[in-house]
Amino acid sequence: MQIILLDKVVNLGNLGEIVKVKDGYARNFLIPSGRARRATAANKAEFEAKRAELEKAAAEKLAAAQASGEKLAGQSVKLTQKSGVDGRLFGSVTNGDIAEELVRMGFAVAKSQVRMPNGPIKTVSDSTVSVALHTDVVVDVNVSVYGEHA
Repeated sequence: MQIILLDKVVNLGNLGEIVKVKDGYARNFLIPSGRARRATAANKAEFEAKRAELEKAAAEKLAAAQASGEKLAGQSVKLTQKSGVDGRLFGSVTNGDIAEELVRMGFAVAKSQVRMPNGPIKTVSDSTVSVALHTDVVVDVNVSVYGEHA
């Protein structure tokens, strides 16, 4: 299916590009989430009429993400979890826990924006996770997990 991208999509293209994707990806994800439209003649004409407006909105989103990224970069999140004597946690620290703590600290971060490349943290340790505020803005945050003996 041919679609017009209304937003930058990772591994697909930038705003305004006409790309060919599988029908299900377009119907079930890109079109309902407002990231794309079918590439019909009417939609192409409508997009060209709104192009400057969409590009301005995309630039504002990027600028806002960069501003909050500068504040967030290098922040430290401290979490306490119940742990055993050997430093292993009873459970784990997930992206939801980190996002919740960042919200408490005053940053607008969703659970899905916290990227943990090594999976959930299962030991008392210091580690670094990535927070993707925008497709072009990814910052690193330090996470310190302290043990609380049960």
